[in-house]
Amino acid sequence: MPARQQPRRTARELTLLGLSQASGNDQKLAQQDLNALILAAVRTLSSEVRDALETAGLEVKRGSDRLNKSEVQAPDVHSSRVMVREAISLTEQAINRLGAALDLPEMITLANQKAVRDYAFELIGTIKRRKAEISAELERSLVDWSLSRLPQLDRNILMIAVAEIRYHEVPNQVAINEAVELAKRYSDEEAARFINGVLRRFTNQKPLAIAEPEVETPPQKIEQK
Repeated sequence: MPARQQPRRTARELTLLGLSQASGNDQKLAQQDLNALILAAVRTLSSEVRDALETAGLEVKRGSDRLNKSEVQAPDVHSSRVMVREAISLTEQAINRLGAALDLPEMITLANQKAVRDYAFELIGTIKRRKAEISAELERSLVDWSLSRLPQLDRNILMIAVAEIRYHEVPNQVAINEAVELAKRYSDEEAARFINGVLRRFTNQKPLAIAEPEVETPPQKIEQK
């Protein structure tokens, strides 16, 4: 059974989805623009539910087909076992997708809560206003990479974590763990390891003296995690 979704985790996901649809040149966003981004993010989550269920159904069908073929078409025991293993793998994938899909309705419900949306607004606003500072912090935390070379998704995950640590007083380990979870969900394990390494280097460095960081807390306190 999927773990209960935490409000701030949902806010981070909304922020990530919203940033992916925001213009990279806008330093300030009007409130109506932020509302539009969050609405688009919620619709993306709803679409993800439908896609996950559809894909799970297809994987179950493919697994069933492999089982049937193993009984009538396999020339030997080894081939039959291979087909059965493939069928089991497809079924496991379908189960995992269904588990993720079951978690999404709760995310959508949370995404419509004012406190969750407010925190997403705050994060997007911070990243837009502080983009130069956040980018500079990340550039010196990268080894043999430049920020511009990273996939947009990974770049946005890193920016969310840095914004939370520097401007929203989120503990280092919490921000890192949440960034890794975002990477696992929306990217892959390799990206998660990369992001973990970059953020650990970032937290071991002294802040750049570009501007005095202002603590930008969400309008309403919600559960941390």
